Formats: sequence, structure tokens, C-alpha cells
Amino acid sequence: MVTKIIANWQPYCTEENCIGIGSTRKVYRVNEYVIKKHLHPIGYKQSLYEIELYQYMKEHNAADLFAEMVYVNEEVCIQRYYENLELKNDQTYELNISEDVRISNRLRAILLELDRKFDSFDLKDSSNFGLTSDGELILIDYGMTKSLYEKEWVPLAEAGELPQIYFETCRICGIQKELRMYGKEDKDKRCYGCGKQ
Repeated sequence: MVTKIIANWQPYCTEENCIGIGSTRKVYRVNEYVIKKHLHPIGYKQSLYEIELYQYMKEHNAADLFAEMVYVNEEVCIQRYYENLELKNDQTYELNISEDVRISNRLRAILLELDRKFDSFDLKDSSNFGLTSDGELILIDYGMTKSLYEKEWVPLAEAGELPQIYFETCRICGIQKELRMYGKEDKDKRCYGCGKQ
């Protein structure tokens, strides 16, 4: 199946298959895999880092704590699918790393290593984790580093070229949820579901 997706991924990238969108990548589910389509060159850098980090963890017997990276090119990456964590009040949230019972001791140790040794960013954001069949957390989005965030993402977000996420009321559906906002001048308060990319 994955060979077929790699050879011809475009037909799978439909709104019906979309399961998430970030500032630099859009995610589509295809059976037990996801296609992360790069919306910006930073997304490609994230995917390259994910596959590099996954290979490192594989060599150090910790790959089972990360969603398997299968393939990367300039347009997409393909990764094993895991169910996303539920939103709380239509928004992501910060995990309590020390107390969340779904975080194994091994994953807790790896998160510390990612912070100290690998410059990893956003290690407490619920949107970066999925659930295994055993109900334990696994990293599904682990390509952003602190240096990439500070040196490249922040300047582009401040310039309005990349969206920042704000929890506000959508002017169309009237629900308070995460909105994609492009700089201080962006007044279009619509959610993704109401048509704002």
C-alpha cells in the first residue's frame, strides 16, 4: 500500500481525507498512513528532520515512541497513522508530562532528551502526540526545532506569511475554536471548517 501512495500520492490529498492542518503542513489520512503535504519550505525542513530523528531513534532502540517515517520528498512526507488526541473545548492543550498516565517512563525520558540534546520544540503540545493501540502516547509531529522556530518560523508569522493559531470565535459558525490568523492586519476570523486556509 505505501509503495502505491509514494508513487501516486496526489489523488489522496482531498478534503474528505484531511485530518489536520498546521502552519507549514496539511495532513491527509490514507488507511494506516498519513500524507503530510508541505505548504511551505519550513514544512519540508520539518519532514527532513523527522526522518533523520526517526532513523537515529531506530538505531538507539527508541523508534517505537515515534510515528514511523516512511518517505520524504520536497512535496510530501509519509508517516504511519496514529489517532490524534482529542481537542478540549475545540483547542489543543499543554500536556502535563510528569503526571499524564498515558506517557510511559521511556517516552518521558525521550522527551527530556529531545529537549536537551536535539533542540526539539513544542514537546508539551497535545497536537504533536497520537495514541497507540495500548492507549499510550506516541510522538507524531516532531520536526520543529527551537532554532527553526525562532530563526525562520517566527519572522514569517510576524510578517503574516505563516498563520499563527488564536483561540477566538469564528464569525461564520459562531463557535470558539482555533483560528489561523496571518499577522496583525488579518481581520478574517473564520475557522478552517468555514473555509479559511
